[in-house]
Amino acid sequence: MMGRGGPGRAGQGGPGRGRANGKARRRGDFPLPQPSGAGRAGRGRRQRQQQQQQQQRQRFPVARGGSGRARSPQPPSPARMSGSGPEATRPGDGAEVRLQEAEQDWAAAKAFYDNLPSKRPRPPKPQHAITVAVSSRALFDLVEERRIYEEHGLEKYVEYQQDNENVTLKPGPAFYFVKALEHVNARLLELYPDDEERFDIVLMTNNHAQVGVRLINSINHYGLTIERFCMTGGKSPIGYLTAYLTNLYLSADSEKVQEAIEAGIASATMFAANKDVAYSDTQLRVAFDGDAVLFSDESEQIVKEQGLDRFFEHEQLNENKPLAQGPLKGFLEDLGKLQKKFYAKNERLNCPIRTFLVTARSAASSGARVLKTLRSWGLEVDEALFLAGAPKGPILVKIRPHIFFDDQMFHIEGAQKLGTIAAHVPYGIAQKYHKST
Repeated sequence: MMGRGGPGRAGQGGPGRGRANGKARRRGDFPLPQPSGAGRAGRGRRQRQQQQQQQQRQRFPVARGGSGRARSPQPPSPARMSGSGPEATRPGDGAEVRLQEAEQDWAAAKAFYDNLPSKRPRPPKPQHAITVAVSSRALFDLVEERRIYEEHGLEKYVEYQQDNENVTLKPGPAFYFVKALEHVNARLLELYPDDEERFDIVLMTNNHAQVGVRLINSINHYGLTIERFCMTGGKSPIGYLTAYLTNLYLSADSEKVQEAIEAGIASATMFAANKDVAYSDTQLRVAFDGDAVLFSDESEQIVKEQGLDRFFEHEQLNENKPLAQGPLKGFLEDLGKLQKKFYAKNERLNCPIRTFLVTARSAASSGARVLKTLRSWGLEVDEALFLAGAPKGPILVKIRPHIFFDDQMFHIEGAQKLGTIAAHVPYGIAQKYHKST
């Protein structure tokens, strides 16, 4: 069993739709909360920036080698510059040609690095991976370092980190979740040595590069396999989430998480447990709330605005109408795809992934619609717990998930008190009643 340390795709894509079509399709698939006027303006700027970045990537595609380091883009050939090349005569095939070139470059790089002896598993191609981006404050306990930054400024913070770069950081709230992801990867590599559909952990932080040595030393100390870093030197890393084809983003910064949610990326703010508990080191356990997490907040809107009786009536009338998807539906889908890989190898009883639905709904009055919605998506959870309004904390103590996703802060706080690491999903109508802190 793992012990606790110190404190601390979104979207649609039905089962069977291929990743080669581009994981970017996951962005923006779930309905977003309506932003304020300032939010809409900021979102417009982000969309224009993303369009500009997309145009730049199309002009100068960057291929990645097996080492995870970016390779320099090649300048346009004279034929392309003069308009006499194949793209000039076949303008509609430009994207396909670039994709083929990128695939060829990946294959060449993989062939080269496969011949180099190494016991470390190499990162999968981003278009095949389930990419989980984790901030440094989610992965490690940086409470003291954060205090130095806030009280003494950036220069003292960087100096402190450099002076202590050989002092190992303590685990943060996402640490044991990341360890469990890597255990799943190890099992997948045993069963499918050549398959690249597995988790890829990216350290996504606005830390400065000078802090990178301490982060690398701590990652190596714990034996984590995190090869891809994105250190933005004080700038928001949100714009890079799309470039990394991120399926899930975890951070200790609620503002960045809100920004990512508004960009259509599955995201959550991490909160450490207030008690030390032991976590399974042989099975990844993920617990999800239902409404405004796996599903949209349409039913929760009725509860908040019209009361429970109207909610029960609405759910029974719409029992056979699937709920719209919420921000974490895509991640449950990803977990389900990996589970099926183990089932195909007759490992159902020994599967290293287990999923839980922990919902305040009551089973008799509103549970059928939830289960039928999952069935319509071709998804399933291993355990479904309908609590009919009872506190979730005591149930989570029995489950001991590596992470519990919920949209309401009072459930997050209740889980924390009893020793569960919780992740707040700032989505839906509940955010109007309790602001994320």
